[in-house]
Amino acid sequence: MRTAPEQPLGLRERRVHRLVAIAPYLLLLVSTALALLTGDGAAGHRLETSALAALAAALVWTVTGLYPEWASRPGLMAAYVACLVVLLALLSAHSVWFAGFFAFTCYVHSWWLLRGAWRYAGVTATAAVSITAFMGGPPDPTPSSVLLHLVFVAAIVALVSVFSRFGEITAERSAERERMVERLRESIRENEGLHAQLLLQAREAGVHDERQRMAREIHDTLAQGLAGIITQLQAAERSRDDDPSAWRARVANATRLARENLDEARRSVHALGSAHLEAAPLHEALSEVTSEWASLHAVRAGFTVTGTARPLRAEAEAVLLRTAQEALANVAKHAGAGRVVVTLSYMEDAVTLDVRDDGRGFTPGNGGSGGVGGPDGGGFGLTSMRQRVARVAGTLEIESEPGAGTAVSASVPAPAREVPGE
Repeated sequence: MRTAPEQPLGLRERRVHRLVAIAPYLLLLVSTALALLTGDGAAGHRLETSALAALAAALVWTVTGLYPEWASRPGLMAAYVACLVVLLALLSAHSVWFAGFFAFTCYVHSWWLLRGAWRYAGVTATAAVSITAFMGGPPDPTPSSVLLHLVFVAAIVALVSVFSRFGEITAERSAERERMVERLRESIRENEGLHAQLLLQAREAGVHDERQRMAREIHDTLAQGLAGIITQLQAAERSRDDDPSAWRARVANATRLARENLDEARRSVHALGSAHLEAAPLHEALSEVTSEWASLHAVRAGFTVTGTARPLRAEAEAVLLRTAQEALANVAKHAGAGRVVVTLSYMEDAVTLDVRDDGRGFTPGNGGSGGVGGPDGGGFGLTSMRQRVARVAGTLEIESEPGAGTAVSASVPAPAREVPGE
């Protein structure tokens, strides 16, 4: 029997398939029982009817039950349907009940097992046998009788063809729906796998970002603070015998730096912002940081604000403050500068921080010392600044030249806020 490619079947479809499989035997059993109950009571007639019915059942079982793969052999199926129609004719000659019940098996098998025009030939032969049995024999040799016989046969063929084609279309659509459902299930399974993968990647990215944040916090606060403490203690050691007042000032500076860095460490652990920004606006915090740095390192440093100061996003303000601290730390370690100028410029759609020194400078890209591009500047220091500025969609530029100092410029987007009523 020709069937569509196997698809997963639901409970209803499996029940229909089982019913179709046992229907020929049920129809044959009902036809035989009615024939024996209502037919000629002669033993020979009853035995012959039973034998023909058994032969028909054996034929159907052999082709559809034992060897279903024969359905792919058109010639063999044509012979099978022909034998089935002959048996129907013989059985219908014994009792019209076979034409009324078992004939449905011949219709169905003709349509399912034959191909092309042969299926219509099988249906037509079955209809001719059935109509002949119902009408008590062949039509009389008159035009009206022959025409009536042909009309009945044509009507049966048309009805069987229409309903069979409708059944095929329904089965095809059902199979297509099953395929669509299966594809949907596969898509859902793929999406679930992709979702799980994305969640894993998001977790890994979050862990990586947090590690980078903590690394920047440690570098920009604790590492710089410890470096400042070491510098103050080294200076105190050098002046201990010659200048007791300078020694005490250096030790006091180191103690203050230690306390400040302890506070910063606690804030970093709790992911809080800088203490400077908590106590004052950005421009005041930068002014304070510049003054403290100048006092610690005995270098002239000035701070200037241009434009109208306005609040920024907390993250943008933290980025600019950390960038200034990192740039000043690199100046102290590498530049040997005598003058530093820090400028905060408020523009229409951006805020720019510039840190310029008159130190020894360096050639950007060669890893030399002399400013922000020195050992720290060319390593994690510069990387940290770039990462911080990039996180707020800003830009960082480094300009330097041997003997001409260094300029660090960080710009972050900061559109001006509309004032209500203007």
